[in-house]
Amino acid sequence: MALPVANDGIHLAAYRPRLPLAATNGNAVHGRLEESGYYHHYSDRDCVASRGSDELTGYETLDSPPHSDFYANTEVWGRRKRFRPSLYQLHGNPEQVDAKPPLYDETTGGQIGGGNSSGEDEDEEEEQKQAPPVPTRFGWVQGVMIRCMLNIWGVILFLRLPWITAQAGIGLTWAIILLSSCITGITGLSTSAIATNGKVKGGGTYFLISRSLGPELGGSIGLIFAFANAVAVAMHTVGFAETVTDIMRENGAVMVDRSNDIRIIGIITVTCLLAVSLAGMAWESKAQILFFLVIMVSFASFIVGTIIPASPQKQSKGFFSYKADIFAANFVPCWRGREGSFFGMFSIFFPSATGILAGANISGDLRVCYSLLLCLYYIPVNPFSLPAVLRTLLNHTNQCISRRSCMVRDASGLLNDTLSPSSSMEDCVGLACQYGWDFTECINNNTCIYGISNYYQSMGMVSAFSPLITAGIFGATLSSALACLVSAPKVFQCLCKDKLYPLIGFFGKGYGKNDEPLRSYLLTFIIAVCFILIAELNTIAPIISNFFLCSYTLINFSCFHASITNSPGWRPSFRYYSKWLSLLGAVCCVVIMFLLTWWAALIAFGVIFLLLGYTLYKKPTVNWGSSVQASSYNIALNQCIGLNQVEDHVKNYRPQCLVLTGPPSSRPALVDLANSLTKNLSLMICANVVTACPSSSVVERGSRNSHVTWLNQRTVKSFYSDVVAEELRSGVSMLLQGAGLGRINPNVLLLGFKSDWQSDSPQAAHSYIGILHDAFDQQYGVCMLRMRERLDVSQPSSSHVNPAFDGESESINIIAAPSLVQTSTVSAELMPQPSTAFRKKQGKKNIDVYWLSDDGGLTLLLPYLLTRRKRWSGCKVRVFVGGETEKKDEQREEMLALIKSFRLGFHDVEVIPDIYQSPQPRNVRQFESMVSRFRLDTNLKQDPVPPRQRGEPWMIADHDLERNKSKTLRQIRLNEVVQDYSREAALIVITMPMGRRGGCPCMLYLAWLDFLSRDLKAPVLLVRGNQENVLTFYCQ
Repeated sequence: MALPVANDGIHLAAYRPRLPLAATNGNAVHGRLEESGYYHHYSDRDCVASRGSDELTGYETLDSPPHSDFYANTEVWGRRKRFRPSLYQLHGNPEQVDAKPPLYDETTGGQIGGGNSSGEDEDEEEEQKQAPPVPTRFGWVQGVMIRCMLNIWGVILFLRLPWITAQAGIGLTWAIILLSSCITGITGLSTSAIATNGKVKGGGTYFLISRSLGPELGGSIGLIFAFANAVAVAMHTVGFAETVTDIMRENGAVMVDRSNDIRIIGIITVTCLLAVSLAGMAWESKAQILFFLVIMVSFASFIVGTIIPASPQKQSKGFFSYKADIFAANFVPCWRGREGSFFGMFSIFFPSATGILAGANISGDLRVCYSLLLCLYYIPVNPFSLPAVLRTLLNHTNQCISRRSCMVRDASGLLNDTLSPSSSMEDCVGLACQYGWDFTECINNNTCIYGISNYYQSMGMVSAFSPLITAGIFGATLSSALACLVSAPKVFQCLCKDKLYPLIGFFGKGYGKNDEPLRSYLLTFIIAVCFILIAELNTIAPIISNFFLCSYTLINFSCFHASITNSPGWRPSFRYYSKWLSLLGAVCCVVIMFLLTWWAALIAFGVIFLLLGYTLYKKPTVNWGSSVQASSYNIALNQCIGLNQVEDHVKNYRPQCLVLTGPPSSRPALVDLANSLTKNLSLMICANVVTACPSSSVVERGSRNSHVTWLNQRTVKSFYSDVVAEELRSGVSMLLQGAGLGRINPNVLLLGFKSDWQSDSPQAAHSYIGILHDAFDQQYGVCMLRMRERLDVSQPSSSHVNPAFDGESESINIIAAPSLVQTSTVSAELMPQPSTAFRKKQGKKNIDVYWLSDDGGLTLLLPYLLTRRKRWSGCKVRVFVGGETEKKDEQREEMLALIKSFRLGFHDVEVIPDIYQSPQPRNVRQFESMVSRFRLDTNLKQDPVPPRQRGEPWMIADHDLERNKSKTLRQIRLNEVVQDYSREAALIVITMPMGRRGGCPCMLYLAWLDFLSRDLKAPVLLVRGNQENVLTFYCQ
């Protein structure tokens, strides 16, 4: 591209790639590649990111300007989603980048760039010609405000608030209303913070809690909250049926008796509500608007009724209009019945304050995610935009004052109970005596049927036109029941789709454009019918209170927990909350739960902990980035940093293993052995060296997700680490120096024996022995496992499988994993799980330990740790040491005393003096034959340049054999001894011989290790500590 020249400066827009526009519709040519096949021009003038702007978007580069598509998980119909270029595509060599760069374009169902016309794309275009149906969505007024207000103005307000006020008095009733409003207010603030910390989908309260605290607590509270809403359907329906039954009784119409009439009417009513719900959310929302208008009119009728003078009929029922002395008399409590207590009244009233979450429960049907919050903190410019909690407080307080200032507690309802002039005021009982009425007889006999202590329909009696109050009661009860009947299935459907619990997925299926959970509707209907059969509102309300308090506890705790973790992902748009206020709200909810009904609170928490335990055991395949995960990170980080202040002590020594498994699934025996040594005890890291040049494909093949998934399926508690290096030794060196964190770092290197050292290249064998020397240089202990079975059970090695640890071929049993397991980010299918000797129960076998050289005690410590596992607990550990024939008994007692002081529980010690005898000649000849091809040819003219200087350090010279003759004969003899003593052992642990660097060629050292562990039936573990104590017999 030629640089433009201008007198007044350079215009950056001249560098931007310009693509021709189509003449017909003005769409840009969507993308082309330069001759290199790498640099991609993108300059779609119609795209959202660049529309209406002539700014610079790139200089012949793949870099894309910021766009919402890069952060979204969903696609918009009619436009192909954009993808951000990968890091390798941006910085890699164009000739070596594996994948073509993505195309940044915006289409309406057409082909990209006009160049792709495959049949598959044509099918996709045909499917997308017609836009998918748009589901019904509600704004904040219709979806949230009206729905919340209808739940707040429910059955408790109309039918139980006068009775609660008569029991608790005006003062304590205000306290009940204030306490309820404080709890719901704090919960509303917490809900606002959680809901504005990201896009909220369907599921309401369950979605908020589960995505904040994780599936463990979220799933349990989801079930409880859905159940609470289903029971709330029954409560509101029973309130409606109770009103209908009272009207029927006043008019002399009775079907069976009062309780059965409530049951019959309630079941018929909830069936009709189910039909409205099944008709769709649009019809349900229209019905809610109608109910809202009816309730508003009924409130107006009530206010007018309290102002107009009372008629004799109303006075006989205890209504005398506003009187100061009535207000004063009713200000103090007058407890009656078994519910007569402050918290008894609170448990009945509290469900009326829970309507603030009615909009949140249908969050999936709201037009925008913020709609569910506007009813909680919308700017108070008029009465209809006051926060829902404040409206609850003002409305209920007003109703409390209005009724308690106008009505007495007890009245007979008889017009003849007027106070006659001849009657004495001293004999008259009750406040009504001052207004010319004598209700003494019914008060003394407890037979009064009117008054706010006895008559639940007092609101209708007070109003200017009682049918309006009846209509208001119908609207309040039916609307609240309808809202709960919609909320419960929506919450339960979200829970079912998350698949946290078995056998509930059947109810999660959705139908229609709104994805209506019809099956969940039927389940909610069945639960509601069961509780309608109770037919007692005062019994159902406390049950709901406990469930809602439990839900509010976790909502507040979710907000507190997310705030206290200080996770960068916690960025709520709603700022007017306090984590300490949320914690206070959670504590208050728990305390009130136990004060209301302690046994119900224990049952609720018992159910939560039971479901929590199930979820922790099953580990569902979900990852929501919860605050529990953030908290786990914080705790782990703080603990790791805290360890820096703790000095190492031999009593706290733990073998922390760096296991050279390659892909863990390729060497399961190594994984199982390390897991047996470290599980619930110390660190284990499975390491894989990807021997190739770095590239995206190599990194993808060595990706940790599938390997961690395999480890999780095998229930192995291990980290996984992979490095990319050009050769094995340099990669292992990186791991030896860089693995771990602070004091939590590996101190033992565990690897498999290189059984193909004779057939593989000498360079590979030299690199293998170099790894051992590197480990000793880093003060690692080294363990080497050799088995008759093949260690590497994978397919023939490829570039990303370490070729240095191949074992001998033998059959392997394959066992399928019983269930699906997911890692932190990837859901994996079942992977084959090979069975190894370290996963089988060993019974009453022996673990033979040949402690031939003192390495600090690691040779003894590892068998001890192994016997603490259930599979190896029945094995007896036998310790073999070298000694002299004349002092055999004395040396045995001395060694037994030493081992006893270590408190390992080993009691079988045997001294083998014949270990120092000469090996059999045939075995010596076999050893010489083994190393013959690696010996320097002495018949040729002597080369003045030593083999190590010629780049062949693995070759064995005659002086090397002579210098190490005694060690060679010892390894040969030791193999003979092990074969004699340990033919039936379950595991053989031998102190690994040391080969001095520069004095023992790698091929000779490998021959020692090979001959020492050959022809043994049991697995052989060669162990060499770092010559520092790992055992002590001191207490400090």
